[in-house]
Amino acid sequence: MRWISTFLEAQAAELGAATNTLLAYGRDLKDFADWLSQRGAFATATQDDVEAYLIHCDAQGLAKSTRARRLSAIRQLYRFAFEEGWRVDNPAIQISGPGRDKRLPKILSVAEVDRLLTAARSTGRGKDDRLRNTCLMELLYATGMRVSELVSLPVAAARGDPRMLLIMGKGGKERMVPLSPPARDALSVWLSVRDKVEAAQRAKGKPASRFLFPSSGKAGHLTRHMFYLLIKDMAVLAGISPAKVTPHTLRHAFATHLLANGADLRAIQTLLGHADVATTEIYTHVLDERLTALVMDHHPLARD
Repeated sequence: MRWISTFLEAQAAELGAATNTLLAYGRDLKDFADWLSQRGAFATATQDDVEAYLIHCDAQGLAKSTRARRLSAIRQLYRFAFEEGWRVDNPAIQISGPGRDKRLPKILSVAEVDRLLTAARSTGRGKDDRLRNTCLMELLYATGMRVSELVSLPVAAARGDPRMLLIMGKGGKERMVPLSPPARDALSVWLSVRDKVEAAQRAKGKPASRFLFPSSGKAGHLTRHMFYLLIKDMAVLAGISPAKVTPHTLRHAFATHLLANGADLRAIQTLLGHADVATTEIYTHVLDERLTALVMDHHPLARD
């Protein structure tokens, strides 16, 4: 546990790793530590031990992506241990990962997104909830933010009817994303309601929240899990299968619809906050698949 905690502290301090990344590293390394406790410890583990652990993960039926992520976490831990002088080698460095299944992201049509945005206006226990949910959905589709970026937005970023929204992304990297007129309108309305609620809370002696979407929970803002449940309710109301809709689906829709309408791939990379354009290129494959289906369904020479 000392190895894990020291490694995570270094990742946070030196590389600015996001909280979700640190939590994932912690879970993966703890699982490896629990399994390894029957054979030895981090300090004495060999390449055979790491390979045996990956075989164990495969036998459990874990997906390729999960096994690849766990191997990556183990590699990074041992690289850190080598740099700190805790070990003279990295037992995981020569192990080939299982690779990843290439899955195209689930996307929604423009019509389906419109139905979701309409459903947001009717989702919630009261008027304030409905206005908040409308703002959440408009911002999500207008900017392509990650859900963690959306729910933790500081209220300061929304002041002054902004044309551009400053977003804090992975690793503490900032980016500017333009807001559409519908998103700006929804933001203005929600901000007015939010400020009135906050003023009433302060009158009762409660501290002001620094978040655009405040909550009484431990995080201080609406949680990713709560928004996940909300968007499922919206999907049902919109007549769309809930299995097809997640907060990340709106991010995919943002990118795919931009690309379909002629946006430059590099511009989309910047807007999404991808470090590597190769990550953004998956949306070209989505378009290729859609165009192929279009030809096969409608071209006269493609029919039997």
